Amino acid sequence: MNSALQNRFLQTREISERICAPLQTEDYVIQSMDDVSPPKWHLGHTSWFFETFLLGKFQKNYQPFHEKYNFVFNSYYESIGSRVLRPTRGLLSRPTVNDVYQYRKAITDRMTKLTNNLDDRDRSLFDLLTDLGVHHEQQHQELLYMDIKHILSINPLRPVYLQRENRQISGNVPAMKFQNFKGGIYDIGFRGEGFAFDNETPAHQVLLRDFKLGNRLVTNREYLEFMSDGGYSNPLLWLSDGWYAVNQNHWDSPMYWEKSDDHWEIMTLTGWHPLNLDEPVCHVSFYEADAFARWAGKRLPSEEEWEVACNQSGASIQTGNFVEDGYLHPRPLYKEDPNSNLQQIYGDVWEWTGSAYLPYPGFKPAEGAIGEYNGKFMSNQMVLRGGACVTPRNHIRATYRNFFQCDKRWPFTGIRLAADA
Repeated sequence: MNSALQNRFLQTREISERICAPLQTEDYVIQSMDDVSPPKWHLGHTSWFFETFLLGKFQKNYQPFHEKYNFVFNSYYESIGSRVLRPTRGLLSRPTVNDVYQYRKAITDRMTKLTNNLDDRDRSLFDLLTDLGVHHEQQHQELLYMDIKHILSINPLRPVYLQRENRQISGNVPAMKFQNFKGGIYDIGFRGEGFAFDNETPAHQVLLRDFKLGNRLVTNREYLEFMSDGGYSNPLLWLSDGWYAVNQNHWDSPMYWEKSDDHWEIMTLTGWHPLNLDEPVCHVSFYEADAFARWAGKRLPSEEEWEVACNQSGASIQTGNFVEDGYLHPRPLYKEDPNSNLQQIYGDVWEWTGSAYLPYPGFKPAEGAIGEYNGKFMSNQMVLRGGACVTPRNHIRATYRNFFQCDKRWPFTGIRLAADA
């Protein structure tokens, strides 16, 4: 791999371990629900990815680090072989945390050595797959933050991931306004140089009607108004599956909210704090986002509307609240970006759209096991856009398509409203 890619590879490997540095050994092995994976599994799986798709492919007579790790750390690649089922990952006390770190070091070293011994004809594909592996590990870095937060949330001792002074900043969040966007034929999807996941391609044209988007994210204050108005008890606001989820799971507020006497508290990665009403609401499911939009007399944007509006807004990724900024939590909009007519379009929270996660016209997954990366999940999920406060800044772009099932609340997900113009 070229020097720039090698530096990024090494930096990404180090960041994953830095994320886990505040953990105690016991924290590495917990699986607090089926959606969560133990932190040590993430560290092992991201190493398995490089071992399976690069070392095993490009190094002659490659001998796996451990004969059973393919079974332990394979996530969902059916063509690679059988595996530990996802809900049972937390039952494995072995390999130990120390074993996993030794595995990581070995794979990182082997990758570094291999790149110096490649034929020119192999180097291009090797670099392409390494770049994919780096972005794959960045996805798992975000999952680590999500999973660590949930693991700590179920502990009655209320452990804190990062001890940090809770600096309460003050200001005034501007009233929500709606920006108008003209309908027409627009280009959607990734084109040009640089990395993109296959689900962002091929670029294609779509026809949109006139529409408008809220110029900022929905706040906790606004979501509390929905709650106070009986939002969680009014079946007319909810999709059928959403109403079932509300009653089955006893939802009455976003995830990580807790009422104490007459006020709300919220769990963050820096501990429990009084709910800041000015922060963007976070950890809501698609069902909750959709119900709130209906209560507000609006709707969620389609992913095509979101992408067109983002491209026209003048927003910069550099101004978004991402993991590098160190907050690990959405921030109130007390200072607007004068160069953009849409605020918080990048960072803070992933924004639910009203679009099902489906292939773009002409999409074809790659041949072989790597084709299982995205295409096989294009069913029963909804698209989210924009990145969040735990997303790496150099991982996001306007065309990025995240996706989750409608009932998931442990991602850093929030709401932007839309309407027909």
